[in-house]
Amino acid sequence: MKYWLGIDIGTGGSRALLVKADGTVACGVTAAHEDILMHRPLWAEQRPEDWWSAACQATREVVAKAGVRGDEIAGIGLSGQMHGLTLLDSSDEVVRPALIWCDQRSQDQVDWINAKVGAATVLEQTANPVLTGFTAPKLLWVRDHDPESYDRTRRMLLPKDYIRFCLTGEYVSEVSDASGTALFDVVGRRWATPLIDSLGIDSSILPEVVESPALAGRVSALAAEKTGLVQGTPVVGGGGDQAASAVGNGIVESGLVSCTIGTSGVVFSHLDEAAYDPDGRVHTFCHAVPGKWHVMGVTQGAGLSLQWFRNHLATSLAAEAAERGSDIYDLLTNEAAQVPAGSEGLLWLPYLMGERTPHLDPFARGGWIGLTAKHTRAHLVRSILEGVAYSLNDCLAIIESLGAEVAAVRGSGGGAKSAVWRRILAGVFRKPIATLQTQEGSAYGAALLALVGTGEYGSVEEACRSVIVEQGREDPDPSLQSVYEDGYHTFRAAYPALRGLFPQM
Repeated sequence: MKYWLGIDIGTGGSRALLVKADGTVACGVTAAHEDILMHRPLWAEQRPEDWWSAACQATREVVAKAGVRGDEIAGIGLSGQMHGLTLLDSSDEVVRPALIWCDQRSQDQVDWINAKVGAATVLEQTANPVLTGFTAPKLLWVRDHDPESYDRTRRMLLPKDYIRFCLTGEYVSEVSDASGTALFDVVGRRWATPLIDSLGIDSSILPEVVESPALAGRVSALAAEKTGLVQGTPVVGGGGDQAASAVGNGIVESGLVSCTIGTSGVVFSHLDEAAYDPDGRVHTFCHAVPGKWHVMGVTQGAGLSLQWFRNHLATSLAAEAAERGSDIYDLLTNEAAQVPAGSEGLLWLPYLMGERTPHLDPFARGGWIGLTAKHTRAHLVRSILEGVAYSLNDCLAIIESLGAEVAAVRGSGGGAKSAVWRRILAGVFRKPIATLQTQEGSAYGAALLALVGTGEYGSVEEACRSVIVEQGREDPDPSLQSVYEDGYHTFRAAYPALRGLFPQM
């Protein structure tokens, strides 16, 4: 029996997933990461060494749990959180903790890039505006504020590509992840050399870039010893978490759209031709499908909003869930289901880590509006679910304005496992929310890319048509249409009314 391994380096943990040739999931294991380091407001860092330790642990455990021999694994695909700045020195040691996707400290560097080369030039060369979440301004922040680390740097890698280096010794990325660096020519599918030179960045620190299913290294003897894999096992390019998740959801042909709620939330649409929003409110990146692109809108604090509530405002319920052997998220969303749609006038702004779509504002702040003495914990939770759905609807509206046809949306990620949240999304989007037989997302997509890269399927499209099956659907409730329309109207009005206050905070 042959298996393919998908490894996803998420924010909260690393997941290893074994998949059979027919797409059946054999086994999956997740190893948790340390908490995000937030030494100051707007800062978010993780230790790359912790990603590697967790990836090794998850891989060892999934192989053992499945009873699989290392030589039965025919190929490996990688996925991971995008934009993270991982720096290595001349000895291949990590220079400093990585500035990850939700780090917002680099607004001064964004302003400098736009002043230096022009915002229009950046958009022309990369198909996207430069944002604080992207990799290039993070690198320039290190140059400006941690020059010792900058001077030591000899290689720059994205999170999953650091894992590739640890597995194979190769400095390689692929087109979908590289698209989020603000240093990549998305239309031409290569590094944006004129822009890189204009910024004074040494291009020798950048990795080689390949297409996502392409062979991008083989497991080394040292990595085999640490992971239980076999030396020489092929490792394909893989994909940034959103592109890989889209492969795992079958969003690889026109007309298909997904909504993924993890720590962040993403609305994602396939593109046969490169097209981008002139205002830069959504991102156009290379897809993990060779020769194709995708457009996506991002809500920074989607699942993070509910996670934050769980961690800080539901500790008593967490103890109760542990005692009952229940999932605390199920308990919270079941409470929310008892509250009427619209949360009786309570509104949540999910801007806990600034915001991307549609505001492009690192200073945006989250909070409740309309709180009264009548509101309970259940209202707070339901308003979070609705506020995230409204924010994701901002993303969907822009994607549709670019010409994407959206008949239904495929839900994925931890948030989409909640029937309550899916019903809210269907009501706010006014579109059916479909669920899939396999809801493994990024790790599953990474494994499918490995299946293609090792020749088991002839293309990514063929693989997805063969293995991905819809199994359920939540339709919008017509009786709630006006409630959600009114709620969304209020949500849309809240940010402009408060925007001027955020920088003062």
